[in-house]
Amino acid sequence: MTLGRSNSVAVAGVSGQVVEVHADIGAGLPSVTASTPGIAAQVRDRIRAAITNSGERWPESRVTLAARPAVPLSGAAHDLALAVAVLTASGAVPAERGTGVVFLGELALDGRLRRCRGLLPAVLAARQNNHRAVIVPEQALTEVAAVDGIDIFAAPDLRAVLGWLRRQQSLTTPDQFVPEYGLPRTDIGDIAGHSQGKRALEIAAAGGHHLALLGGAGSGKTLLAQCLPGILPPLTDAQALEVAAIASAAGTDPGQGMSRTPPYVAAHHSSSVSAMLGGGSSPLPLPGALSRAHHGVLFLDDVTELGTRVREALQAPLTEGEVRIARRDGITRYPARFQLVVASCVCPCGAATETGCGCSPMARRRYLDRLSGAWSDHIDIWVDLSHNATGVTAPARETSDTVRARVSAARATAARRWQEHGYTSNAEVPGSVLRHDFSYPTAATIPIESALQVGRLSARGAEGVLRLAWTLCDLRAADRPNDQDVTDALMLRQRTRSPLT
Repeated sequence: MTLGRSNSVAVAGVSGQVVEVHADIGAGLPSVTASTPGIAAQVRDRIRAAITNSGERWPESRVTLAARPAVPLSGAAHDLALAVAVLTASGAVPAERGTGVVFLGELALDGRLRRCRGLLPAVLAARQNNHRAVIVPEQALTEVAAVDGIDIFAAPDLRAVLGWLRRQQSLTTPDQFVPEYGLPRTDIGDIAGHSQGKRALEIAAAGGHHLALLGGAGSGKTLLAQCLPGILPPLTDAQALEVAAIASAAGTDPGQGMSRTPPYVAAHHSSSVSAMLGGGSSPLPLPGALSRAHHGVLFLDDVTELGTRVREALQAPLTEGEVRIARRDGITRYPARFQLVVASCVCPCGAATETGCGCSPMARRRYLDRLSGAWSDHIDIWVDLSHNATGVTAPARETSDTVRARVSAARATAARRWQEHGYTSNAEVPGSVLRHDFSYPTAATIPIESALQVGRLSARGAEGVLRLAWTLCDLRAADRPNDQDVTDALMLRQRTRSPLT
């Protein structure tokens, strides 16, 4: 046989396209050519060395490599598929054994299979295209073990894959894998005092709202933000798989597989637009901090120190829940639906107390003006921790588990209410549904109308107040928001001291 075939997956973002890899052995002087972009000279040399060092013979004639469809085979995940195609063309392995099997993994010069980024999206694409099995490196077994509906085999090297194709040996298969909810990064019960901040976290978690924490240095902003993932409901199987796919695409999967714990990403204030949205110099754009926080929490400390371009770059992802990275070969999309928590001091000096601040009122005003902009209008809850003394001891220790139970109950109520509209949390509901499909008492909406007329609230802000009112309603297990819910929501939305204490 002079033509060999195998299957691989070309990954773009967290989606993949199954490609058929071809190897043709024809007449001519010994050489290796590629008719598909991405199969560089170093790739061809690596495959040849891996085959010969695995005890196989490289064809002593002209070898042509290609893929159908002719998409660029960027990255090293196609090494194994290319090697199998060459050995199938030379007759070293039977062709029928590899039918319906997808081969993924990078080959070392000695034939060992190495893990590479993007394996989980590739396995999901293979399952979606109804392939019967996939072979991955042993190092990546825990990364893909939770995917059902397709047979997964893991091999240490090329020799083992060839032995399986020749029916001479078996390969490792994953044991039953059940994702677990890990322990909270910081338990909310370990924080003394801060009743206002804790209540704000609970409201944000219950409705999926974005949150801003203001206060001096050492006021507990970072500590509170770290508590938010611990009071969020566990991820569903589908959500955990999406989060794991992004980690796989980024190459940051710790080798522990899927987890039901919402991710927590803290981006430094010196981060660039590329670090936040994604990109990099690799052929396949890497996901940025926004996408790595998908279904979790993105924390931006010292948000006023972020570059203006970075702050404004948050606008589109906060609106659309997606990041799009344009390159010459097309547009890569990464999901980015996260809860944003920003923290900032209230003056340039960052004094812990008002008495220790020497900044002028004008300097404080200019500093806080950095929090304005289209992106900040997406933040529903503003909390000033400057006047909320922490205290030495807490009167009662309410743990993250206790708060999470209330949050989960409120989210379940919201999910049932918005089910027919296709939404699962209050923060996702568009203004058209809030205004037209649900009625509110006239007295309850008067404060919102007044704030709109005097310019203290934008149209988006008015919708945010209604979403917050529904969350407060859900937390007290009521059927419909009342006047107090709307008033409290309006105070939370505006940067005034809120009624949470």
